[in-house]
Amino acid sequence: MLPQILLYSASALTALWGIAHLFPTKSVVRGFGEITLDNRRILTMEWILEGVALIWIGALVAVVTLISMTSAVSRAVYVVSAVGLLVFAGVSLSIGFKIKFLPFKLCPFVFTGASILILGGGVFL
Repeated sequence: MLPQILLYSASALTALWGIAHLFPTKSVVRGFGEITLDNRRILTMEWILEGVALIWIGALVAVVTLISMTSAVSRAVYVVSAVGLLVFAGVSLSIGFKIKFLPFKLCPFVFTGASILILGGGVFL
């Protein structure tokens, strides 16, 4: 029971952080001031894609947990998802943590926490 709680918590945390990521897209892009239309589109695309990637990771972890959390494929998904979130955390820590906007400072902790929950529930328990 505890492994499922950890995995579903990680899934929800990751997906909800991804959903929350999508809401400020316009204001974030607007915050860059006067930039070219192409640069505005690139920023919008990248901002949305990070949110979608987080939602995807959360959904994938939830689905494999629902189907069979002990299969080799599920364990591989857990490891790859946790490593991906740790990469996100590393990038966020090295770049985003220097930004004054509080949610950027929270990203490394959210990503690392979700990784720990995934590994704890899907690999080490």
